[in-house]
Amino acid sequence: MKNKPVIFSIIIPFKSWSYNLEECLKFIRKLSFKEFELILLPDNEMTLVDEFRDLPIILYPTGQVNPAIKRDLGGEKAKGQFFAFIDDDAYPQSDWLDVAIKIFKTEQEIGAIGGPAVTPKTDPFWARVSGAVFLSRTSGGFPERYIPCPPIRVVDDWPTVNLIVRKSVFNQVAGFGSKFWPGEDTLFCLKIISKTSKKILYVPELVVWHHRRSELHKHLYQVGNYGLHRGHFASQFPGTSRRVIYFIPTLWVMFVLTGLFLPTLSHSIYILYLGGWAFYLAALAISWKQICRYESILVAFAAIPYILLSHLWYGIKFAQGFATKNLKRKLGR
Repeated sequence: MKNKPVIFSIIIPFKSWSYNLEECLKFIRKLSFKEFELILLPDNEMTLVDEFRDLPIILYPTGQVNPAIKRDLGGEKAKGQFFAFIDDDAYPQSDWLDVAIKIFKTEQEIGAIGGPAVTPKTDPFWARVSGAVFLSRTSGGFPERYIPCPPIRVVDDWPTVNLIVRKSVFNQVAGFGSKFWPGEDTLFCLKIISKTSKKILYVPELVVWHHRRSELHKHLYQVGNYGLHRGHFASQFPGTSRRVIYFIPTLWVMFVLTGLFLPTLSHSIYILYLGGWAFYLAALAISWKQICRYESILVAFAAIPYILLSHLWYGIKFAQGFATKNLKRKLGR
């Protein structure tokens, strides 16, 4: 592998060595397309485990900086024509880079491609429940990010858990250049579509597998972080974030809170309020049915309270982010 040309630079930011990272590296070894280098970006100096010394790995300690800065530092070291971003708690399908090179060779106007990050069937029950929340358009909004949803199409926002970009485009927009986490991928994609003539393409066959949070509080912490940053971006960077779909959970929270004042409202208003809940319960039923296409009935049922709590918490945090002019940046996951 060391004598082969470098076409792809696989860039992985992380804090420290973990079982998930080992799993990721084992699956990278199984990639059928071998012309790649692997840039690992830990916080601190570390010694590579002997098991992975056959891989073309570059270790580059970065200090305690956020993933966006890590990826920019990795990009400075990278020699590949394409930068393949993946998280340390994810792992690629064996044809990941084969699918990518085919797209880039035939679609010159495409600057970046993204694909789904699928919950592994081997994940614990509650991790699969966490992932199931996002499998329906009525519960998560964007199921194509979590399961392959044909056809191939142009998008304007994609997560870095499975995002591959041309080096030339990466350099043209000066990398991520962001102090935000999460949400750095949203701003990065916004720069691509606004500052270059290139497009971002969703490719359902470009698959990675991504572990989910196995505890409710960790799930809600992640969802709340997404809501907080999306709300802030809707206020400060509206290009791809000021869309109705992102405001719906906050509008739902406002609707639910009106129930506190029902004793002082008219009977007709009360009927309308009950009708709103009936509509929401119908949406939950649709979500359950759609989730059952990909998960067991038990997982789908367990996902219902997760969906309800996720909508409420996302809506609250979105409103907080929208009202915050200077969002405090945090490290960590």
